[in-house]
Amino acid sequence: MLKIQSISVSYGSRPILHDVSLNVQSGEVLALIGPNGAGKSTLIRAASGVIPYTGHVRTNGDDFVTLTPMQRAKYIATVPQAVSMPPAYTVWETVILGRTPYLGFLGQPSKKDEDIARQSLQRVSALQFADRRVGELSGGEQQRVLLARALCQSTPILLLDEPTAHLDLQYQVSLLELVSELAHKDHLAVLVALHDLNLAAHYADRIALMVAGNIKAMGKPKEVLLPELIAEAYCLPVQVIKHPFLDIPLILPETKKQKPLDMSS
Repeated sequence: MLKIQSISVSYGSRPILHDVSLNVQSGEVLALIGPNGAGKSTLIRAASGVIPYTGHVRTNGDDFVTLTPMQRAKYIATVPQAVSMPPAYTVWETVILGRTPYLGFLGQPSKKDEDIARQSLQRVSALQFADRRVGELSGGEQQRVLLARALCQSTPILLLDEPTAHLDLQYQVSLLELVSELAHKDHLAVLVALHDLNLAAHYADRIALMVAGNIKAMGKPKEVLLPELIAEAYCLPVQVIKHPFLDIPLILPETKKQKPLDMSS
């Protein structure tokens, strides 16, 4: 379990997160949603330990502030948003860096480390360009490499910040299918920030709606994706209807040209 307890973050004198608390269970996908500036990325960065915060991030009884970066890297892997990777590195060299917390004194990867790196690339459909340089890849391909590097860490907790941002529809679906599989079959605790509310409804077990650095609502998609909550958070009227094929809500923004749907029939 990932336990985030009373996390607050400020940039200078400007508060960004206000006493945020949530738990992510092993075997669960918890999606963070909310408008731009709500604090989703800041919460991911605080939980991963890359920015200072007040409060506690714990797992298995360990408080992350008491751990070395190498110890923390065995618990938690992060797929950051729009990160710049060394363009001269090959994909293989980038992904094998995920094994750094496990390398011995000489820092040479073993056959086991290489097998894990190869499996990680295969899971994100990136093994075919393992020998290419990162600078030659598209944004979507780089995003898949970042996920492979995170998988290569073999951690029980996975944090993802807008992982579908640079992907076309095919890879958005395949990536989130993989994220769901990692949670439900590999028993990872997954915290993912998403902009697309319908992707969150489809792939998240629970959703946390963030507004202005606070959690406005948290629960199952049906409990959070309510028209009044979404309209208030995003300052946009929406309709929430039942998905035609799945037992999940479907969010439709209202426009001036759109007539309200008649759901009585």
